[in-house]
Amino acid sequence: MGTAVSDPETSEVDAGFQRLIALVASRAAGCRYCMSHNAAIAHGAGVGDAKLEAVWEYRTSPLYTEAERIALDVALAAGGVPNDVTDEMFAKLREHWNDGQIVEIVAMIALFGFLNRWNDTFATPIEDGALAVGEKYLAPHGWDAGRHLRNE
Repeated sequence: MGTAVSDPETSEVDAGFQRLIALVASRAAGCRYCMSHNAAIAHGAGVGDAKLEAVWEYRTSPLYTEAERIALDVALAAGGVPNDVTDEMFAKLREHWNDGQIVEIVAMIALFGFLNRWNDTFATPIEDGALAVGEKYLAPHGWDAGRHLRNE
């Protein structure tokens, strides 16, 4: 899970922000494993502490741009079942992102649609590093490892 969906050499969407998209989509799907890993990878890709801590307040946080807000709105709407993405959301997305960027955004959401179900179905144990990031940045907002906690 440590790579970007698109080629980092040609990607038009920042790798750290791609992981915030995946984090929000994973929250909508309820996958605690993917949430912790995406938070850890986003942080490792340069997303700062304050921005990561504010991810659940992205709609009002001054740390997020309008472009980021609409992309995260789409991630939240598309990450749940049923998919709640509207034509209005796509119109707003197009105000800030070009077609290639939109494909990258939706690709990240779609990839985690698969990974969320995979990891939740198998109750994949969260590795120590991702667990520590989840406990630091996500737990204050209600996250816990749940069934993904290692049973050693």
